[in-house]
Amino acid sequence: MAEHGGAAAEAATLEFTPTWIVAAVCSLMVLISLAAERCLHYLGKLMLLGFISLLLTVFQGLIQRTCIPPRWTVHMLPCQREVSATKEHVAAAQIVGRIGRRLLSEGGAGAELCQKKGKVPLLSLEAIHQLHIFIFVLAITHVIFSVSTMLLGGAKVSHLLIKSIEIAGQPGPAKVAHVRQFEFINDHFKGMGKDSKILSWLHSFVKQFYGSVSKSDYTTMRLGFIMTHCRGSPKFDFHKYMMRVLESDFKKVVGISWYLWVFVVIFLLLNVNGWHTYFWIAFLPLILLLAVGTKLEHVIAQLAHNVAEKNSAIEGDLVVKPSDDHFWLGRPRIILYLIHFILFQNAFEIAFFFWILTTYGFNSCIMGQVGFIVPRLVIGVIIQLLCSYSTMPLYAVVTQMGSFYKKEIFNDHVQQGVLGWAQKVRMRKGLKEGGAAASVAAEPSNGGGGGGNTAGPSVKIEMMRRAAREGNDEAGVSIE
Repeated sequence: MAEHGGAAAEAATLEFTPTWIVAAVCSLMVLISLAAERCLHYLGKLMLLGFISLLLTVFQGLIQRTCIPPRWTVHMLPCQREVSATKEHVAAAQIVGRIGRRLLSEGGAGAELCQKKGKVPLLSLEAIHQLHIFIFVLAITHVIFSVSTMLLGGAKVSHLLIKSIEIAGQPGPAKVAHVRQFEFINDHFKGMGKDSKILSWLHSFVKQFYGSVSKSDYTTMRLGFIMTHCRGSPKFDFHKYMMRVLESDFKKVVGISWYLWVFVVIFLLLNVNGWHTYFWIAFLPLILLLAVGTKLEHVIAQLAHNVAEKNSAIEGDLVVKPSDDHFWLGRPRIILYLIHFILFQNAFEIAFFFWILTTYGFNSCIMGQVGFIVPRLVIGVIIQLLCSYSTMPLYAVVTQMGSFYKKEIFNDHVQQGVLGWAQKVRMRKGLKEGGAAASVAAEPSNGGGGGGNTAGPSVKIEMMRRAAREGNDEAGVSIE
């Protein structure tokens, strides 16, 4: 019994709690929270953190009464039990323990019940409380990182030129010029052939580190967007539209989706002593960020190549042709999902560091060696700066080069009206396909053969099509 009591005492903190137990408990809480959030669809994504924290409190008694054999707790530990703690470490753990017992006073009977059976609780009260703290730190860090990235990225976009370009960047007089006379072509067109493609990718990789979006890039893509989607409105405020899209995307970035929780659970599971998991995963967001930045720069290069390969001279202004074909799987939205993952993973790394620092101290075994800590922090800072000052401005401009523009081009009132119309048309189309002959027969009485529903057909049909494709998260529109 003494051995069991010692094991239970050592397992009081997450340092000596097997990672598979932490991952299993978190998985269960996340699944229940996701189900609840799905039922309450209109709640924000960050409400998941509140659900998880609440569920940990509600089910702490059940978790305490779930007893397991002590031998199950000796595998996949973040820290080896042989490691002696420093005085600073012990003091920090005792303070956290007192706070935990004050806030989570229930469940002690469950621990005593397990000890009487010669077993230990699945997760101790102190470990549950430490999970509470980690969830809070993760939420705060993720929000701070997301807000700072969007603000700095938006400021960089606004710094480009912007209001003066909206006035001065109109189509000029029609004159013939060699394609190489355009700055946009000279910056991005690297010739033809297999070697030029390799050079183009290398140039795209390097360019993301300096002048990611130049004045000629912005003016050319802006004109291409207007001539493709808003030909009848040459004074269209592209910058205002772009910032509205960025604000809408922020709502996605600041949330925490299910696939991000899968990532959290996996790396909580792999946080085993000696594996240095959190050192290796620090490279994942960096690699993804470099890949995203390179791809966005390469989209600009593809726009230049498409023009240069088809024309030797151009009459008037240089106009590029936006297309979804330039993006991975033909979906510009994938870039946003990757940026979402990058920002969250970076926030997870930094949050985990500060949580360990405040909970266990810098010298804790779960913190790891200094040689692994410093590179993680440096990589985190690099990711935040690169994403804010290079990748986010690139994303804001380049992702408008898809085949469709987004619903943010309308004000909120018009958005609701058009999306509502698209839903009604989709429902009516479903009735027709289901053999609703009565509605087909009644169509002439609604205004001359349904003519009232054919105004602006490409606008409405494309809105409906994209709304169905993107789950109403992104609705693209094309004007013929």
